[in-house]
Amino acid sequence: MHDDLIARATAWLAEDPDTETRDELAKLIEAGDVTELAARFSGTLQFGTAGLRGELGAGPMRMNRSVVIRAAAGLAAYLKGKGQAGGLVVVGYDARHKSADFARDTAAVMTGAGLRAAVLPHPLPTPVLAYAIRHLGAVAGVEVTASHNPPRDNGYKVYLGDGSQIVPPADAEIAAEIDAVRSLGDVPRPDAGWEILDGAVLDAYLARTDAVLSDGSPRTARTVYTAMHGVGKDVLLAAFARAGFPEPVLVAEQAEPDPDFPTVAFPNPEEPGAMDLAFARARETDPDLIIANDPDADRCAVAVKESGEWRMLRGDEVGALLAAHLVRRGARGTFAESIVSSSLLGRIAEKAGLPYEETLTGFKWIARVEGLRYGYEEALGYCVDPDGVRDKDGITAALLITELASELKEQGRTLLDLLDDLAVEHGLHATDQLSVRVEDLSVIADAMRRLRERPPTELAGLAITEAEDLTRGTDRLPPTDGLRYTLDGARVIVRPSGTEPKLKCYLEVVVPVAAHADLPTAHAKAADLLATIKRDLSAAAGI
Repeated sequence: MHDDLIARATAWLAEDPDTETRDELAKLIEAGDVTELAARFSGTLQFGTAGLRGELGAGPMRMNRSVVIRAAAGLAAYLKGKGQAGGLVVVGYDARHKSADFARDTAAVMTGAGLRAAVLPHPLPTPVLAYAIRHLGAVAGVEVTASHNPPRDNGYKVYLGDGSQIVPPADAEIAAEIDAVRSLGDVPRPDAGWEILDGAVLDAYLARTDAVLSDGSPRTARTVYTAMHGVGKDVLLAAFARAGFPEPVLVAEQAEPDPDFPTVAFPNPEEPGAMDLAFARARETDPDLIIANDPDADRCAVAVKESGEWRMLRGDEVGALLAAHLVRRGARGTFAESIVSSSLLGRIAEKAGLPYEETLTGFKWIARVEGLRYGYEEALGYCVDPDGVRDKDGITAALLITELASELKEQGRTLLDLLDDLAVEHGLHATDQLSVRVEDLSVIADAMRRLRERPPTELAGLAITEAEDLTRGTDRLPPTDGLRYTLDGARVIVRPSGTEPKLKCYLEVVVPVAAHADLPTAHAKAADLLATIKRDLSAAAGI
């Protein structure tokens, strides 16, 4: 085993085009560090519907230039197999370590394979890449990003010509082509021949952002904005300036791209502490709301002042607010969300007489809903302009929520007032999440097995009226690894995360509300129910 490991590592080293990872691997081989080598050579990073995502470093289980070149060669072979030889592939990238290198390698591989490649001019938000695919008539797009993952990670997201992320069976077909790449020496990589795009694509994207707002709507809400050390700032500021909103006050420490993300443990607005600097800035400047993007700016977080303290709105709260705003503006078309998001969207759509769809988790599914007008996911992802960007877009979502806050401000009201109105109209839909990050993935598998073998019959004293194992699929959904429990007045979904080593449990309770005066009691009841469901579910899953 030891000799075999050293042999595989040595063969990999001989091909590695990157001096940094070559040095790293050479030291491990020289030291005979079997444990670390085994971790890097125990398999290969799996290419799935999220593309690739993993820690940077040498070896097939890490993100590096060798792995990216193979992925690009597999994608090129897949596209040619679909009769798209000569087609255009657009490549975008964020400001993480190695992102520019991975983008350049991808362009070189596409060019070498006889496709045309065009690279965005500098690090830009993921939605700009998603927009560029259809704007330029490309057959595919690649975004090099690990979104809101830790600083040591990077990733590789693949879109096809419809501007949506890949779904099965394309992921498996591309993975098979990647596996068929024998040696990096077999992959032609010319030094030139692709196009570096100019600012015209970004200008076209920005012109498109205007379309999400109503002509003549108020533009008075004042914001504090954080880019979370990512690539959102310049594009968001340009979009806000075009729209005529007051210039956002920046969280200076997080405004510029920094691949080390020095001020946050995880560069995700949902993680504890990530918004602390934004809250501090808001206490100094007293804006109407706080807006945050994640590092690749496809997600949008919103915080508001409640009883004198700043708090983050849940993704489900923002999702409902945007839906209500679009309905009031007369939006037509289908409203869609993933199964882990709040059922309030369905109530809003039904009352407005609009079609409504539920999909599996991820915008790769939401974006494919026929006739989509608005889609959202509880993890801070909103698609408010599906004709422009068939993916979540943290820039246009920020514009739309700021327009709504401006309209309410003119009436002497806030986003929280509108949430109260929705609770009285449709019932209080309160959501929470039980999320367990693990070092050992077997913990997740064990929890799922335990729930399947001994499913709970009640949670928080509420009887489970339906228990569904989603691996079998339903009449509306393709199979996925997850469990869904329907309770009397509540809903629970349990699933392993597709992008992180986490088990995620999504909880929702619905408490009827007769009048505004009953809201405090309803909130207290909902909080109590959610806490008890969380406790009972933890016990049932053994986590």
